[in-house]
Amino acid sequence: MKIIFSLLLVLITAGLFAQKTEMPMAKFKTGNDINWRLPGFDDSQWQNLRTNANWETQGFNEYNGFAWYRFHITLPSLIKQNSFLKDSLRIYLAKVDDCSEVYLNGTLISKSGSLPEEKNGYITTWNKVQEIHVAAKSLLVKWDAENIIAVKVYDGGGAGGIFGSMPYINMIDLIDGITIEAETAPGNTGLSIRVKNSFTAPITGNLKIEIADEESNEILSTIDKKITAGRKTNSPTFIQRPKDKDHISINCSFTEEQTKKVITLSKTLPYILTPKPADAPKINGAKIVGVRPGAPFLFKIAATGKKPMRYSAENLPEGLKINPANGVITGSFKNAGDYSIVLVANNDFGVGKRGLIIRCGNLLALTPPMGWNSWNCWGLSVSDEKLKASARAMIDKGLIDHGWTYMNIDDGWEAAARKSNGKIAANKKFPDMKKLGDWLHGNGLKFGIYSSPGPTTCGNYLGSYQHEEQDAATYASWGIDYLKYDWCSYGDIHGGKDESLASYTKPYEIMRDALKKQPRDIVYSLCQYGMKDVWLWGSQVNGNCWRTTGDITDTWESLSSIGFNQTKQYPYSGPGRWNDPDMMIVGQVGWGDNLHPTKLTPDEQYTHVSLWSMLSAPLLIGCDLSKLDDFTLNLLTNDEVIDINQDPMGKQARQVIKAANYQIWIKDLEEGNKALAIFNMTDKYDVVRFHWKDLGLEKNYKVRDLWRQKDLGSFDAMFATKVAPHGVTLIKIR
Repeated sequence: MKIIFSLLLVLITAGLFAQKTEMPMAKFKTGNDINWRLPGFDDSQWQNLRTNANWETQGFNEYNGFAWYRFHITLPSLIKQNSFLKDSLRIYLAKVDDCSEVYLNGTLISKSGSLPEEKNGYITTWNKVQEIHVAAKSLLVKWDAENIIAVKVYDGGGAGGIFGSMPYINMIDLIDGITIEAETAPGNTGLSIRVKNSFTAPITGNLKIEIADEESNEILSTIDKKITAGRKTNSPTFIQRPKDKDHISINCSFTEEQTKKVITLSKTLPYILTPKPADAPKINGAKIVGVRPGAPFLFKIAATGKKPMRYSAENLPEGLKINPANGVITGSFKNAGDYSIVLVANNDFGVGKRGLIIRCGNLLALTPPMGWNSWNCWGLSVSDEKLKASARAMIDKGLIDHGWTYMNIDDGWEAAARKSNGKIAANKKFPDMKKLGDWLHGNGLKFGIYSSPGPTTCGNYLGSYQHEEQDAATYASWGIDYLKYDWCSYGDIHGGKDESLASYTKPYEIMRDALKKQPRDIVYSLCQYGMKDVWLWGSQVNGNCWRTTGDITDTWESLSSIGFNQTKQYPYSGPGRWNDPDMMIVGQVGWGDNLHPTKLTPDEQYTHVSLWSMLSAPLLIGCDLSKLDDFTLNLLTNDEVIDINQDPMGKQARQVIKAANYQIWIKDLEEGNKALAIFNMTDKYDVVRFHWKDLGLEKNYKVRDLWRQKDLGSFDAMFATKVAPHGVTLIKIR
């Protein structure tokens, strides 16, 4: 499988003047006043706010509604004079969550999405890049003088404001026609570098490629050549992966000949740590599952090994049956209680066995849910066809053999209006929900769906407000196994006037009661971004998991700010009650039709999966599974890492050391074992040394590297490990 990496990164210019004017800070105020757009308005008393991160991360944790940013920018005419093309000024605002209006010196120049007071109501465009082009000769532009860029923002829930990267202003020039793409070869044997030109006229320049060993900072080889990029496909430059080296970076630059402006691309080659599963059967996944009396039971035996394989179960209770061809156990229980069975898988290379406890009672999701969600890849463009493509990949690529189970549709499935009897219906992208659910269940997968307690969802589709029981019954009739229930427009119902806890729990109590009346089990996932410390009360509304944060994006800044702040929630995590730091951001993501490889480095992805496993977080893959490459598949199928997440004790890891350069988290496991994750928080390699007593532990432990699935030996008193930038060493000690 090939992956295309296309990144337009920081531009650099020779000469005295910067090619772009960055806008790292802005004046900021919550509320809404149209006079705030005017150049003469006095904003000196407003707060200064960083513009590369949502306002939630800067002291406005639970604020939803209107806010304004004001940039004061002096534009030197030299940036126009130094540009080869002198027609258009670009105002780049990164992304704005959720919708916005942009004013230049008091005049509206751009709109994105729809505000609540408009005819179409609130429509989010939170993931759309906001880039505005203004004619350089426009009278709105004040050269060599101060300009005011005022951005009116409305946030309907969750994270809000400008985020994603640094806003800036510059002139559009020849270099903007150029992109550099890097395409990995099958088997991760190398990289093809291609320079592409989107302009009509050819663009000539110098291509320089450096192949470097990141660990030693050694330049292994360099390619330097002149090329002309036309509109047609240009011949690639192939870079062979150096042997016996994991941390290889490819650094490319293209210097445009006439302006000497530069575009760069840096790519760290992915490297695989985990050995392939053996041919003999090995049973993986959860060791305990929950079901209610009388509810349909479905469980797929997750087993790696050479196919074909035959499945069976010892001590299978009355009312259950197993399909020996695919290992799917179905049926129901009449009576509550614990039922211990032995799962069996056999092939020509051997037999695998493992115990499973089925706990029939009132609690579901006794281990964190594992599966897939459509949002981080497809956003509102999800469809029956796209979901089935990822479901087939879940099976064909073997993810199902490691315990991945749920296939969850996020927002964008709902019809424009309810039926005459008030029932919710799917839109034309999902022609038959019941048939889709039956197909998933027949293949051993489970079926998830999305709604909101408000009148509309975050994507402006129908919510469940005042139709909760009707919707819950419809979901049950379709065979739904999982409901993500997103606050969204309930913020308009709530209005922010009543700040009591009861006013925040109310919509989730209503759906809780509706779900309890259904004849099938539906895992209840609360999504309200952690308001009112949801981990303190999520169990009271029978939530099985609850979002503790706003939405995640595929950057280190987003990943680290969310993941490493899950420090106070651990006492409230346990079987059937999970803290949820949001879905996963590995593989091909995009929140719409235009997918791209995650912006996380390989080591940041190892950190992502390690940290989420340590946190006992729901593991919901957010990429297009049909486009999984070897690295991402390997990342998601390490059973020893998954076992940390699925440990039956259900303990969340605790942060025990927070130093300037590193953090150590520890998690209690069954049988007295522990998992330790040592994270490097810097962008340099670092050797982390610590004594067991620093962690409150005894003096001698046997250590196993979980990503490499390799015993490291016994360590007295202390342990040391070299950790990659933003990387992790994940170990199990006993």
